Amino acid sequence: MIPPPQPISRCRTQGFAGYGVAWSPFFDNRLAVASSANYGLVGNGRLHIMGLAGQGLVVEKVFDTQDGLYDLAWSEAHENQLVTASGDGSIKLWDIALNDHPIRNWAEHSREVFSVDWNNIKKDIFASSSWDCSVRIWHPERPASLTSITAHTACVYSCAFSPHNPELLATASGDGHLRLFDLRQPVGTPGSPAAPIATVPVGGEVLSLDWNKYRPMTIATGSTDRVVKTVHDSHTEFVVGISWSLFREGLVASTAWDTETHLWSALG
Repeated sequence: MIPPPQPISRCRTQGFAGYGVAWSPFFDNRLAVASSANYGLVGNGRLHIMGLAGQGLVVEKVFDTQDGLYDLAWSEAHENQLVTASGDGSIKLWDIALNDHPIRNWAEHSREVFSVDWNNIKKDIFASSSWDCSVRIWHPERPASLTSITAHTACVYSCAFSPHNPELLATASGDGHLRLFDLRQPVGTPGSPAAPIATVPVGGEVLSLDWNKYRPMTIATGSTDRVVKTVHDSHTEFVVGISWSLFREGLVASTAWDTETHLWSALG
């Protein structure tokens, strides 16, 4: 058996367990990590802005929050803006050129928001998923969500738009399934699950997913078995955040409860 490759670089988020990681769509050497104190069970959150320099990953800036942060998504229209998913059910819009405070806040989900994803084709919308079993579609300049979908009967840990079709949204849930929704179809009645166009049993609790930017129907997942479903097995705790690079084929970032963010190659 060929041993898994070692990370290219490591950066410790001391005191904060990593939950979400995302590469900037504008800069190939910038990424951000959403993290929580005490493994997200109780306590504060921290947004880390990281840069890939000659010595590897370095933290360039941090933003602290009163509740844990579980995910983030960079704006596809503004190079300095990103949204975060929070344990208090809120979604916050940040401008990293500013200091301290978010520039917008939404609070429609009734439980923890565990995932956010910005549409890279329809650049004026993003999605969120929550432990309240729903997925919501948002516009960054609107005060309320555009659409609400009851996607699963269990916590929806992750959601992501297809980078090849702006109407397709994938979701991952604690029920162990990956689902695919076409946003052009009716969302169903409030409280009743919407009809997905595909359901894939994965097993375990599926905590994160990310579409491959080069292969239309390839998705990477991270789950409670500590394994990223490709070739990487270097984390020592749950892998809960994963992101394919937009600029370098096969380069993946992952973040986990072991308080480490890894860069690794999925090409071997």
